[in-house]
Amino acid sequence: MDNNDNNKKQLNLELKPEVAQGTYSNLAIISHSRSEFIIDFAAMLPGLQKPEVRSRILMTPEHCKRLLNALVDNIGRYESQFGPIHLGTPEQKGTFNLADFAPNGTKS
Repeated sequence: MDNNDNNKKQLNLELKPEVAQGTYSNLAIISHSRSEFIIDFAAMLPGLQKPEVRSRILMTPEHCKRLLNALVDNIGRYESQFGPIHLGTPEQKGTFNLADFAPNGTKS
């Protein structure tokens, strides 16, 4: 057995009750600069005039790529267990640019 196996670090996280409940998001807006990625998690809900940003996460490009790899791995395992995740009709797939929408929420 390799000594590195015995020396693997364990991550001990603290999860506070107010964070443990999570924050609902059905929209993520991603922007970046040379040194960081910014991900705004928002919710578009009936009765709201515009999407409301619920949380903003800033990450280095390296950590953002690690997140991407972790998501790809987890989605693959999810689909192996539960079946494919369907994104809807072709016009509902992919991403859209919020700048394409007028301030009142209608398509410009």
